[in-house]
Amino acid sequence: MNDYDYENRIVSPTEIMGENSDDNPLRPQRLDDYIGQDKAKQNLAVFIEAARQRGETLDHVLLYGPPGLGKTTLSKIIANELGVNFRITSGPAIEKPGDLAAILTNLNDGDVLFIDEIHRINRAVEEILYPAMEDFAIDVITGKGQMAVSYHVPLPHFTLVGATTRAGQLTAPLRDRFGVTLRLELYTPEELAMIVNRSASILGIPIEPDGALEIASRSRGTPRIANRMLKRVRDFAQVMSDGVITLSTARTALERLEIDELGLDSNDRRMLTAIVKFYKGGPVGLETLAAAIGEEAVTIEDVIEPYLMQIGFLNRTPRGRCITRAGCLHIGLDMPDIQQTQLKFD
Repeated sequence: MNDYDYENRIVSPTEIMGENSDDNPLRPQRLDDYIGQDKAKQNLAVFIEAARQRGETLDHVLLYGPPGLGKTTLSKIIANELGVNFRITSGPAIEKPGDLAAILTNLNDGDVLFIDEIHRINRAVEEILYPAMEDFAIDVITGKGQMAVSYHVPLPHFTLVGATTRAGQLTAPLRDRFGVTLRLELYTPEELAMIVNRSASILGIPIEPDGALEIASRSRGTPRIANRMLKRVRDFAQVMSDGVITLSTARTALERLEIDELGLDSNDRRMLTAIVKFYKGGPVGLETLAAAIGEEAVTIEDVIEPYLMQIGFLNRTPRGRCITRAGCLHIGLDMPDIQQTQLKFD
């Protein structure tokens, strides 16, 4: 197998250890500092202010969208704006109903409980979550058989903020219990340039507008990737241009890192090239493609191909993956004639 670490590559939207820490200085703390996602932000501001004026807890919030867009950051901002405590956990971490019961009973009135990857929560745990969200109470059973005793335990009124990259995998009963549902969209290069400028200012990195836009345009529409690229380009600027990130420095640095103008790295291009050269442009099955490039199928499905599909370079058909004409042009190869014939019958 290929020993390349896809999860920790610069253009991966998945979190690298340390990026999500509470002391990350790049994380905005208030809605006014949060750049982009204007529709979601404006609606959320109304809901928060209305709840504050009524003296009530905010309704439960579901945040969904691709990784790296700021779901965790936005959930912390909700707690900050409400002036309440913020508790964080994740779906896979809550293994048993008792684990969730312990978390819920330790909340204070008005607290925000954030559950990341909520689509991966255990079904038995999810059953406990229903009455907690709806009635702010849980039923705890102690003992077994004839000795079993059920206790109705009231909970403080709290706000559950769930985050998921796969909203379609949420069960309908759980999804319906969220009063506020917000989708986070990919950022435009202009919005990302604002984020890059803000991050550079916080980190004390001199940067020119063209340099910020160059980083932004190669960041796959994702703030997490933009901030990660900024730190790597800073290293090149320190050595090459007296610490100032210029257009030329940014372009040279990203080319040296093999990240092209659309944010594809060498491994993205290697997969697209394999589809063309080995399989005439496709369709090719996921397992076959994984074996051809020496990578796990789940890595291709969750890490590599989502962005390639978003920009129109890859199609997922019932018969397998196919490269598009735009994808062929980007890697400098001709569209195979055999694929054009096959697509007419799909």
